[in-house]
Amino acid sequence: MNQDTWNFIFIGISFALYVGIAVRSRAGSTKEYYTAGGGVSPLANGMATAADWMSAATFISMAGLIASKGYDGAQFLMGWTGGFVLLTILMVPFLRKFGKATVPDFVGDRYYSKTARGVAVVCAIFICMTYIMGQMNGVGVVFSQLFGISLTKGVLIGSTIVFFYAGLGGMKGITYTQVAQYCVMAFAYTIPAIFIAIALTNNFIPQLGLIGDYTAGDTPVPFLEKINNINTSIGFDKYTESKLTKLNMFCITLALMCGTAGLPHVIVRFFTVKNVKSVRLSACWTLAFIAVIYLTAPTIGAFSRVNLVEKLNNTSYKKAPEWFKDFEQTGQMAWVDKNGDGVIQFYGPNHEEAGNNRVFIPAGNSKKPAYPSSEATKDQLMGASGERLLANKADKTNANELWFGADIMVLANPHMAGLPKWVIGLLMAGCIAAALSTAAGLLLVLSTSISHDLMKKIIKPDLSDKEEVNYARAASFIALAIAAWFGINPPSAFIAKTVAFAFGLAASSFFPTLLMGIFSKRINKQGAILGMISGIAFTAGYIIYYQFLNDGETPLLFGISPEGIGAVGMLINFATAFIVSAITPAPPQEVQDMVQSIRMPDNPDDENASPPPAIH
Repeated sequence: MNQDTWNFIFIGISFALYVGIAVRSRAGSTKEYYTAGGGVSPLANGMATAADWMSAATFISMAGLIASKGYDGAQFLMGWTGGFVLLTILMVPFLRKFGKATVPDFVGDRYYSKTARGVAVVCAIFICMTYIMGQMNGVGVVFSQLFGISLTKGVLIGSTIVFFYAGLGGMKGITYTQVAQYCVMAFAYTIPAIFIAIALTNNFIPQLGLIGDYTAGDTPVPFLEKINNINTSIGFDKYTESKLTKLNMFCITLALMCGTAGLPHVIVRFFTVKNVKSVRLSACWTLAFIAVIYLTAPTIGAFSRVNLVEKLNNTSYKKAPEWFKDFEQTGQMAWVDKNGDGVIQFYGPNHEEAGNNRVFIPAGNSKKPAYPSSEATKDQLMGASGERLLANKADKTNANELWFGADIMVLANPHMAGLPKWVIGLLMAGCIAAALSTAAGLLLVLSTSISHDLMKKIIKPDLSDKEEVNYARAASFIALAIAAWFGINPPSAFIAKTVAFAFGLAASSFFPTLLMGIFSKRINKQGAILGMISGIAFTAGYIIYYQFLNDGETPLLFGISPEGIGAVGMLINFATAFIVSAITPAPPQEVQDMVQSIRMPDNPDDENASPPPAIH
């Protein structure tokens, strides 16, 4: 069977499974739509939460960033993993004790204010829309490669599928669909890594192969030494060395950690279990399931870097592997023969010949090349050496000979390693599962924030359950349409970078507000409202200016990149909330008593424990 057949077999089976689960798990009430009825087992919720967490940024882009940036890509591993520990320890047991279905619900009741609830709704929409942009872009990358179509068509196909099973089943349908998606992702991510580890290091455990010897050459050498030598030989810094300043590395990692602990679509997953004891068990399962992917990502990134250079460097374009031509066709890789020798060459910024217009720079340091339309003639597509020309005719100001999207490296890795076709088909199914699972979770948070927290709690309190669910489904459609547009026109070349912006927004808005709401009885509604506004406004303004408006001449604040500025926004939120609360009246005594009850429950493991009464 050819590769397309294998792809469609695996993807067809997995899609049939997802749709079947969505239909059987159709939500029949608002409780099932928002929290899956509250009866999900810790094991199932652990799998579903891990799937929700394994977004396109994790599954597709993180390993690609590690392949492209080396050690500097570790900020995502450290930030996202550490953040989940913060979430587990500091947030979800107490929020579950409170007994609300959404983050704005907690904010509105804890800070006894409809205004606070409204600000939280706006923050949730802003965060989730930014996050889902990256997921839709990931969906487009996978579907475009699968069907050999444009990114635009890939995004539209994926959006339709997400709307079907997220809008139909709500949290109940999403939960059990995500259990199946995690199983697909875990096998799809680890099996190719095992095959490649055996081929490159003669070790079937990828992590041991990474710290072991590279055995695919004539003489075994330590694998990390091999990849460092490859980088330096083509003009790049060592793979294992950081190029970021310590402050910037720290801020990015901190923003990712605290943003993780403030992400509404992850927090809401822990409202689907029965009690606080189940929350803790669920969190333990989630960390175990996440570790399977996160401990494998560095190996995939390093293996793909070695494979890419070994397979393409100094290779005649006419003899280039077929997979390279396939990725050219879909616009995920590109090469322009700038010195006219018909050979693909890698030259980094430190190479002695870098001045001869032959510099290779990974995606992210240069804009993605724009391809001609599908109606372009063959003459327009082909260059003198047979390469597929860029629409800008290989702009002379861009010194790159070769361009690759880091987000394609996970998909390209098994092709480069010559793995069996069924392994590649399984990986395609896993990539799609990763993008769709998180997109569905985000879509649910967006829809519930609008239908429940905005419409039901603020604008139209007399909504019936049926009307509320209908509003949620309508909001899903509108939000997905907007997200699809941004998926086609993403704010960053990297999926993970776009997602990092969402984490910065969550770190600067929800994380301080939730943390202070749980552990401080003195923070009042004025402090919380102004803290959220100041934190997210500063962070969003910084991201928008330096990502879209800056001409490159204005230096970064303290050298902190837009991905890390959420750490500063978080400090602004904390400072504003404490200062404003200190000069304004303390919260009512009943609110302070409620906080005490949440923070120090008498028996948090009691199966019959009930949440404290909500304050309206």
